[in-house]
Formats: sequence, C-alpha cells, structure tokens
Amino acid sequence: MTLTEQILTIAAVVVATMLTRFLPFVLIGNKRETPPYIKYLGRVLPCAVFALLIVYCLRNINVFETPHGLPELFGIAVTIILHLIKRQMLFSIAGGTIFYMLLVQFVFI
Repeated sequence: MTLTEQILTIAAVVVATMLTRFLPFVLIGNKRETPPYIKYLGRVLPCAVFALLIVYCLRNINVFETPHGLPELFGIAVTIILHLIKRQMLFSIAGGTIFYMLLVQFVFI
C-alpha cells in the first residue's frame, strides 16, 4: 500500500468507528427512553456472541483422533469453573485460554 492508501484506510476505519459509536446517540438521543428491542438485544447478544465463538472454536475438533478434543474440553471446563468461582468474565476467559495453551504446548504435544 502506498502512503496515501494507508492514510485513506486509517481515515475510513476512524470514520466507520465513530459512526458506529455516535450514530445510536444521534438516532435515539439521551432524552428518550431506550426502545425495548435495543434493551432486548443488549441482553441476548453477549450470550449469542459467546455461543458463536464456542461453535467456531470447536468446529474442527475430531473426537476420533488423538487427543480426542481433550485439551479443548479441559480448557472449557477450567473456564467454566473459574467463572463460577470468580464471576469475572475476563479472568475466566484468560485463565481457560492460558490453561488450554499450556496443555497444547506441554502435555498434548
């Protein structure tokens, strides 16, 4: 990419980000009540995103070949246990990911 293309790309990303951040406030405004469908989406979308991420991460697991999906299963179990204990989403995700990476690097070589 040339310098001009890089600047235009960065500018496009900045404008798109600003639009997605500011547009809801412009359309809905701070003075009006938040529409019920927006509240509904705020409740269900985080769970839907995590479900999609889980499906995406586990889509290529073959339980008939070694290691039979065990590192992924243990990583998910650690994530769930950490979340039940601490109730800190970022801590749970990081802990499960680190545990999974350690298993893949040192145990299930």
